[in-house]
Amino acid sequence: MLKLSDTWNWYYDEEKSSLMLEISEEMVFRADLPRKVLVESAFKPQPFSVEDAHLYEMFQHSVRGLDISVPRQAELILKAVTVKRFHKPVQPKSWFFDSCGDDYQPEEGEIVELSNGLNSGVFLVVEASETASIVVSVNLEDFYLTESKTLAFCQPIKVMHDRMRPANAIYTQTNIRLVS
Repeated sequence: MLKLSDTWNWYYDEEKSSLMLEISEEMVFRADLPRKVLVESAFKPQPFSVEDAHLYEMFQHSVRGLDISVPRQAELILKAVTVKRFHKPVQPKSWFFDSCGDDYQPEEGEIVELSNGLNSGVFLVVEASETASIVVSVNLEDFYLTESKTLAFCQPIKVMHDRMRPANAIYTQTNIRLVS
């Protein structure tokens, strides 16, 4: 797993049309979010902040139990931090998912399940608000929104809470000690 450093820096690469995070001279993370969904601050060079580091650690804790490789976990964590910090507010696209009818209120960093008539999948809650949250896909295979539209690994979407089911219990490892 990547070790946090105060030398990491965000910048927008016009040539690649992408927000980047310089981790070292040899390593750069490409956020791969369309320009139109980025807030204005994404286009100004800036350091990886203390808040970014806090988010990184929170998301790192959340994805530990997922059955994905360490490099994929790092990619997921960095994408989650990027989306939380630089994604513009958007409207929910809940029509792609089945309603669960629950009065559920997820927290940031939580793992949730979403489903539709084509598939079900696991998502990481990146930004929670009162009625809807931005989530990123944790599914290594494309998640089918429709027969012709998919969400790739780490791709964000905003969804109403009544479409989500909690899935943390399945994916988090807890150590329970019995005391007599």
